[in-house]
Amino acid sequence: MEHIVRKLNWYYYGVMVLTLLVLSLFYYLFTHQLYEPIDPMSQLGMILQYAVIILALGGIPFGLYLVKWLKPETEEKYTDIAILRILIVGLTMPMGIAFFYLLGGYRPMIWVAGMAALAWYFTKPTLGKVEREMKPRDPNEETY
Repeated sequence: MEHIVRKLNWYYYGVMVLTLLVLSLFYYLFTHQLYEPIDPMSQLGMILQYAVIILALGGIPFGLYLVKWLKPETEEKYTDIAILRILIVGLTMPMGIAFFYLLGGYRPMIWVAGMAALAWYFTKPTLGKVEREMKPRDPNEETY
């Protein structure tokens, strides 16, 4: 099981590295005025806002419950599903930061990135989590 956690950690921390790269790039572009910020109240600005908010509202719950819905039986299937969970939940974070800067520092996008960061934390692979999610389900066990 430890090899699964090690593999998943590459993806987990890769999302953070990607987020930091996006943050650094857009901060540099924004502070040096290398692009024209999009007005958040324009049609394009609203479309971008709706896109990232819909992605967050749909993707985060879907990603967090993906393992429970698909019920993987092998280590290989579990690894693939857990990678998908990390990517679905985590990629909202760099998108929120990028749209924050693209929209000229529009604060609600930072809140979306913050919610994604909180949800991303819950995708952290640990040995106990892998064992618990890989454990066969008892049909007589109550679920609350």
